[in-house]
Amino acid sequence: MPAYYLEALTITLGLLLLMAEAFVSTKSKAWLGLAASAGLLVILCLTALAIGPDAKPDAAWAKWALWDFYRFDSLARFYKIFALVTTILVLLLSIDYRSILARFTDHPESENGTGEFYALPIFACAGMMFLASAKDLAGAFVALELVTVTFYILVAYMRRNVGSLEAGVKYLILGALSTGFLVYGIAWVYGATGTMSLTALQAAAETTKSLPALLFGVALVMVGLGFKIGAVPMQVWIPDVYQGAPTPTTAFLSVGSKAAGFVLTLRFLEPFLAAETTRGPVLTLLLILAVATLLFGNLAAIPQTNFKRLLAYSSIAHAGFLLLALAAGTAETATTPGSAKVVSFYLATYLLMTLGVFFILAQVRIQRDGEAITDFNGLGKSSPMLALALTVLLAALAGVPLTAGFIGKFYVFSLAVGAGLWVGVGVAFIAAAAGFYYYLNVVRAMWWSDGGNAAPVSLPTLTKAAVAVLTLSTLLFGFWPEPILALLR
Repeated sequence: MPAYYLEALTITLGLLLLMAEAFVSTKSKAWLGLAASAGLLVILCLTALAIGPDAKPDAAWAKWALWDFYRFDSLARFYKIFALVTTILVLLLSIDYRSILARFTDHPESENGTGEFYALPIFACAGMMFLASAKDLAGAFVALELVTVTFYILVAYMRRNVGSLEAGVKYLILGALSTGFLVYGIAWVYGATGTMSLTALQAAAETTKSLPALLFGVALVMVGLGFKIGAVPMQVWIPDVYQGAPTPTTAFLSVGSKAAGFVLTLRFLEPFLAAETTRGPVLTLLLILAVATLLFGNLAAIPQTNFKRLLAYSSIAHAGFLLLALAAGTAETATTPGSAKVVSFYLATYLLMTLGVFFILAQVRIQRDGEAITDFNGLGKSSPMLALALTVLLAALAGVPLTAGFIGKFYVFSLAVGAGLWVGVGVAFIAAAAGFYYYLNVVRAMWWSDGGNAAPVSLPTLTKAAVAVLTLSTLLFGFWPEPILALLR
């Protein structure tokens, strides 16, 4: 099956769901979320059958002009699977969150205003899948904007909630600003090299007579991409938007949007890291961004009292670790993974840990009507199994050994030490120590703080299954990371 069928099927699924929502009148919209998840699950299975043009170069479809813009390698397959899994989990999270969506959209007793919330993530997923196969800066930009425009709607979806509207406005304004940086940077890169093809940029970078202009364009593009991945200096939107947006949207932003930004960053930087003329300046830029992002994200997370806001700063901190892996600029060998593979592995483990936390946070928001750390007080006594699962997930985010989070951070530190980035290693140690403090602060609230008269938090069936799978996977991949690494091959 031609690989581009995956995106075509995803877009078709989104359109069908929009039509079904418009013409099928039902009191509950949960069926839309289930149908969307089932459809994406089918597409996820089809990724095993998809082939790119290199696998069948004589086929008519492989000779189309489309293939000047589209590639399907192991990295593309991995990030397509990543986008599909993330979207499925976010849709399942949205099903159990629909009571909050109904309260702040149409009417607390009606779900009429929530139907589109299950179709919009599918279009964002299609954009992420296109990004993974981007072969040209113009095509990558269009795919990225499909993701971003969808998030503009999702962030401000709870129109009766002032916080959601405020988050939407901030995301829109800063998103437009970052798009300006991105387009301006692409224009400079094109002006200096004469091409927007990612496969031709390496040769063009090595022969360009306008190296300062090219590096200026690369810096502008990195500022624009910094908005997507949550890196300094374009990280200022994250805390307010994460706190104000609906929890499923926050989870999607934290995992899906970040992965989309990083896959484009990997694709964009690959030719410049391979070219001798640009490799040194680009690695220096990445190291500066990594150090600044690590310091800001981790130190700003320490005084937070709102759990959603803490996760926002945590997201910035993890972007710092990912940038540090990129700053190492290490190529893959037969025995050690390269920077691109480490970033991808780290994102895969981050998906498991973060979405597991958001599933639990959503139920605390629904049943205790709060998102502060104090709303988790006494959870260890009232709901011990739930508190245990959250403890494991937070410990993994902090990088406790025998969890998937530890393996990801271990790979990052290994790359940084091997590349001699001692400043980055030192800052990363400080950042990791700060992470232990603010993550375990939530654990302290659950197990050692008095919950008062707070009711136990009982999980619906979907959430219970998702939390169990994500928690066990976090522990399993802490012992046995090979399945993720094999998928990256």
